[in-house]
Amino acid sequence: MDTNQQALKDKLVATLDYDQLTNCMRCGFCQTACPTFNETGLEAASPRGRIALMKAVADGFMEPGQQFKEQMDLCLGCRACEPACPSDVKYGQLIEQARESIATEAEFPWHVKAVRTLFMERLFPNHGRMRMVGGLLKLYQRSGIQTLTRKSGVMKLFPQHMREMEQILPQASSDGVIAAWEKLGLPAAWETAANGQRILVIPQVGAKQARVGMFRGCIMDVLFTSTNINTVKLLCEAGFEVAIPEAQTCCGALHAHAGEAESARRLARTNLDVFAHAKVDYIASNAGGCGASLKEYDHLLHADSSLGPAAKDFVSRLKDVSELLIDYGRPLVLKQPQPDSPVKRVTYQDSCHLRNVMRVNRQPRDLLKSIPGVQLNELQGADTCCGSAGIYNLTQPQMSTQVLDHKMELVDQTQAQTIVTANPGCLLQMQWGILRSEQGQHRKAVHLIDFLAESVDYETPKNNF
Repeated sequence: MDTNQQALKDKLVATLDYDQLTNCMRCGFCQTACPTFNETGLEAASPRGRIALMKAVADGFMEPGQQFKEQMDLCLGCRACEPACPSDVKYGQLIEQARESIATEAEFPWHVKAVRTLFMERLFPNHGRMRMVGGLLKLYQRSGIQTLTRKSGVMKLFPQHMREMEQILPQASSDGVIAAWEKLGLPAAWETAANGQRILVIPQVGAKQARVGMFRGCIMDVLFTSTNINTVKLLCEAGFEVAIPEAQTCCGALHAHAGEAESARRLARTNLDVFAHAKVDYIASNAGGCGASLKEYDHLLHADSSLGPAAKDFVSRLKDVSELLIDYGRPLVLKQPQPDSPVKRVTYQDSCHLRNVMRVNRQPRDLLKSIPGVQLNELQGADTCCGSAGIYNLTQPQMSTQVLDHKMELVDQTQAQTIVTANPGCLLQMQWGILRSEQGQHRKAVHLIDFLAESVDYETPKNNF
């Protein structure tokens, strides 16, 4: 074992939760839930196999060589194995601990280090820079440069999956939900919290149900600004006063998945302070990946006893927006379709983290079923990963494509015209699948919030007492 491997082994021993490793009974129930095992048939590519690899390294029976690192990287992190596990093994925590150890001790090439630093430290945590990138992307998309780039053949220099990803990018924004809301001239007022931070407060429609703090996200706010705006509108229609703290930052999900645990903790501390001073009853997330990361702040910060109560309080208030609309809000008034309107056939693809970490799967379906003129055709395997997994479709394109192609075969069986999902990564992955599919011209993918917003009757007066 060379010096680097010894350092990695020591880090793994110090970082891995050994009790969780030994909780695995090796029953194999996790295997059928695991996309990478189903695609490869390899024991090492299953949750049970990866746990065995971690334990073998920790116990000194195996060196943490290239095969070990490759299997840790190949995991999608979908966590479908956790609901299937009779021993309640916290596999998601183990895989992130392993990746943290690898990220800490690994010798990345200089260009990989530069990219990680650029995105993880300079870009995602800084909302101003994210908006600037959104502005540049908006310029590329709307100035004619994108059209020129495609016609000139420049895109052919990139791998096929990168060319296809470029085609499905949504229209970017340089505003974000706060600036966009103010530009629309919709009702809102600024508050100043006790710590000096500014909070944009949007009044509820009708009787007030509660005060909700909106987590706007970083990628969501730049690439899916309209979804964030629709989220605010729907919450207000359901009777919630919406508070959007200006100082909130990235949830830290991509940092944690990449092994940048300390950066994720730093972001978590900021968000805890920001939302504690916002004095909200609930915190709303409209992205499954972000919500799952926020939902585990208590675990992420478990070593910091001074933040324990604050983290638990934060987690207890966190809800997916579908939970708030179905379980806590006033029923939305929905438009009735014209008598001769055809039925809209839709199917729903679960966000893995929304389902497996936040344990939310009923509420999105209830929202879809509540819309007049909509027929929900259940997707076989809706609870299995689509292959997006954060930036997995960029780092592991071959496996991501295999998983996606099998998913789209099942989508075809539903005969749905619209695929609905509740996470930006899943949405882009479904759009990628549609682009690659023979049924592409007859199908679209939409975020749950945007699909619901199209059917809400905003004109009907609401009860004001």
